[in-house]
Amino acid sequence: MSMPPVTPAPDADPFDALRSRLFLVAYRMLGTRADAEDVVQEAWLRWRQNTDRAAVQSPEAWLVTIVTRLSIDRLRALKAEREAYVGWWLPEPLVEGDERTPETAVELASDVSMALLWVLERLSAEERAAFLLRQVFDHGYDEIAALLGKTEAACRQMVHRASERVQQNRTRFDVPREAHRRVVEKFIRAAQSGERDAIQALLAEDVELVGDGGGKVPAVYKVLRGAHRIANLFWVTGRRLGDQTVYRHALINGEPGFLRYVDGKLESAMALATDGERVLGIYAVRNPEKLTGIAQSLAP
Repeated sequence: MSMPPVTPAPDADPFDALRSRLFLVAYRMLGTRADAEDVVQEAWLRWRQNTDRAAVQSPEAWLVTIVTRLSIDRLRALKAEREAYVGWWLPEPLVEGDERTPETAVELASDVSMALLWVLERLSAEERAAFLLRQVFDHGYDEIAALLGKTEAACRQMVHRASERVQQNRTRFDVPREAHRRVVEKFIRAAQSGERDAIQALLAEDVELVGDGGGKVPAVYKVLRGAHRIANLFWVTGRRLGDQTVYRHALINGEPGFLRYVDGKLESAMALATDGERVLGIYAVRNPEKLTGIAQSLAP
């Protein structure tokens, strides 16, 4: 799960080479493109204002530390807003066409899946930072302790506690991308067919659906559980909307998923967690504010 280090060209500004990685550090912490970009911009300003940049032994470590600290501060400031959010809060999806470029593969080499970020929302800002620094960036506990202003023992306990919560609340399978995509294709065909039994056959009995409408559009305000209930939801939606609905394959946070359009307008972005045969979880982002960042070129 840990990310390999980035080695900038000798004559390049390290920040430029690291910008994509720094964005993903902030995004993992904050879950929205705008907040992550603001943090990266602030980190750039601090980097430029550092008159002793040449003395920095590891620009990557220095910048990741700055971005992490800024993200913790931003997440704490957002706490009241998140607590007042209507319904469940899911990250703003990072969406692209269903063909991954080599550059994207590097940037998303580490996990930013909706399933993981959904679980990370249950952690405090410091737990989230400690977990990501250790599990994703392979930082030593001495580095994490210095960044968070805590003892190494406290950080070890924090990472251990966060890891246990992630494992308890997240079903993780190492599924080849093509197997994941085949499950998504079958699900789209079943949803388009309007056959409830075909939809249900693709769902694990204990499948969960998390919906995020942000109080702006109708959404499931409780975590919906069970193959029959979730299949019924898609069946009812299909019958109501009929030919108005178009599904399109897309990469949602680096994994195969799909976009659903109604009357040509993007209505939701859905990420599917799977074991390679059945759907284990569906994360449906419907809040229009979280869909505006999706490139218009992806419209059907």
